Amino acid sequence: MSNDTEPRNLRIAFLGDSFTQGVGDPEFRGWVGRVMADCWADLAAGAAGPAGVTVFNLGVRRNTSADVRARCWSETDARALPGADHRLVLSVGSNDAVEEDGRPRVAPDACLENVAALLDGARERGLAPFVVGPPPVADAGAPHLARLLGLAEGIAGICAARGVPFADVTGELAADRTWTAEALAGDGAHPGAGGYRRLADLVLRGGFREWLTERGSGSGSA
Repeated sequence: MSNDTEPRNLRIAFLGDSFTQGVGDPEFRGWVGRVMADCWADLAAGAAGPAGVTVFNLGVRRNTSADVRARCWSETDARALPGADHRLVLSVGSNDAVEEDGRPRVAPDACLENVAALLDGARERGLAPFVVGPPPVADAGAPHLARLLGLAEGIAGICAARGVPFADVTGELAADRTWTAEALAGDGAHPGAGGYRRLADLVLRGGFREWLTERGSGSGSA
C-alpha cells in the first residue's frame, strides 16, 4: 500500500468532443482547464506536486461515442506510465443525438452500449472512470434536447450500475441563460468563458474533486 506522503504520478485523460476540447472559449480553458485549476490546491495538498499531474485533453470536434470508443485505447495506451494513477474522464452524446438524414448520428441504444463498453474497458485497464453528461446544443431545437435528456438518463443508469461517478449537466445547462446566450451569440453550440464556467461548476458539484483526490483508485498500467 502506498504512503499518503509519497508523491503521486496522476495521469488524467479527458475523452470527448468539442465541448471537452473547449471550443468557443476565448480563454482556451474550457471546462477541463477550469475544473483542474479549481482542484489544484487539493492535489498539491495531497502531495501530487507540479510534476505529478499530467492532463491530456483528448476532445475531438464532431466525435460521437462510436468515434471515441474507436480511438480511446490507442490514445490512453500511448500516454500510460507503469505504476501511475491513471484516470479517464468521459463525456459523449451531444453529437450522437444530432440528426442527419432523418435519424440520429448514433442510435440511443448504440450510444449507451458504447458508454458501457468504454467504462468496462477502463476498469479492465486500471483507469478509474468519471463521466460527464452530454452538454446541450443551444440551436439544435427541442427534439435534439429531448434525445439528449434521454441519453443522459441512460448514461446515468449505466454509471450507477457500475459505481462510476456521474455529473448530470444536460438539463441544467439547457435552462442556463449564460450557456444559451453565449452559444447563440457564437456558432449556436459552443459557449464562451461564462458557459464553460457553468459547466465546470456542475462537474465539480457532481463529485469530481472527491474522485480526483482519492488516492489509488485509478492505479494500473492502462
